Amino acid sequence: MWIPLAIHPNDRAAWALENILVVVGVLVLAGTYRVFTLSRVSYTLLFVFLVLHEIGAHYTYAEVPYDKWFESVFGFSLNEALGFERNHFDRAIHFFYGLLLAYPIREVFIRIASVRGFWGYFLPLDLTMSTSMLFELIEWGVAEIFGEGLGMAYLGTQGDVWDAHKDMALASLGALISMLATAAINRSMQRDFAAEWNESLRVKSRRPLDENKIKRLSSKRRR
Repeated sequence: MWIPLAIHPNDRAAWALENILVVVGVLVLAGTYRVFTLSRVSYTLLFVFLVLHEIGAHYTYAEVPYDKWFESVFGFSLNEALGFERNHFDRAIHFFYGLLLAYPIREVFIRIASVRGFWGYFLPLDLTMSTSMLFELIEWGVAEIFGEGLGMAYLGTQGDVWDAHKDMALASLGALISMLATAAINRSMQRDFAAEWNESLRVKSRRPLDENKIKRLSSKRRR
């Protein structure tokens, strides 16, 4: 999928910027495959998201002709039917970022940090939201560095001053839906779901972890 979508993109410089994080992410997945193999569900969700992202990178997000594709299949304009005044492909991808990536993030938290119960759903949501915010900061930085033209093509605000806020909100909504669906499935299949949830919220130690305690722990580690 990457190869054909890399051929003659609308804006080669914008395409290159969009693919920097993709290359890094794929290299990380390939490099950790033998020592930390994800589930087929997680790999499938990652694959779908990357395909959608590459479509956006090929056309540039603000110019993906999804409305023409929709009209050729169904015979009417989706944008006109919904009253859209802009290209919303970028908004859809931010939503799918949360919807599709929250589950793989949850798998990492469970298998590495051994989180359970409430934290197994909250932390993936939290990390998805924070990385969405981080990406908006990266977009802002790129736009500042490259200025008008390439910077604005990469940013893709299309004149909306609240674009970053809406993108983060949609990513958060997608992750929330993903975690609610996962929790619902687990609740129906996991007999100790309620007990595990309650245990994860139980206070494990009533004594505050003050500076003296931290100092003693640091001393033990040095020994």
